[in-house]
Amino acid sequence: MPSGANQKIKVVIDTNVFVSGLTFAGKPREVLDLVWNGEIEVYISPFIFSELEKALKVVFGWSNNQIEQAIKEIKDKTILVEPKNRVHAVTRKDDDNRILECAFEAKANYLITGDKKHLLPLKEYQEVKIVPPMEFLGILFLNAF
Repeated sequence: MPSGANQKIKVVIDTNVFVSGLTFAGKPREVLDLVWNGEIEVYISPFIFSELEKALKVVFGWSNNQIEQAIKEIKDKTILVEPKNRVHAVTRKDDDNRILECAFEAKANYLITGDKKHLLPLKEYQEVKIVPPMEFLGILFLNAF
């Protein structure tokens, strides 16, 4: 947890949380509201942007214009990192290692994900706590007092 009153919690948001927050109401949307309001420091990688674009287009049928607008808004509110180290913590789905690489490179406090199959079972990776949106919101609320 960051110390000092002005330090924001550093997070990486998994693609599935971005997609859910952009397309539905609920806890992922609440996490994205924290991003839009500048209440958390969010790191993102080119891989996450690529995955996000693909999901919005292929799965949800967003237009190129809608996708460009969403990506621009996210770029305006996040810090881009280019992971230098490869991670091999997830054996069944290598793409999830790209998300961990971003979190490790950013020295994030939290990785927020809805991935119950591969990422959440890890609970933590290299001091990055891996939590679902609801748990993260609870942690943030508790630390506000």
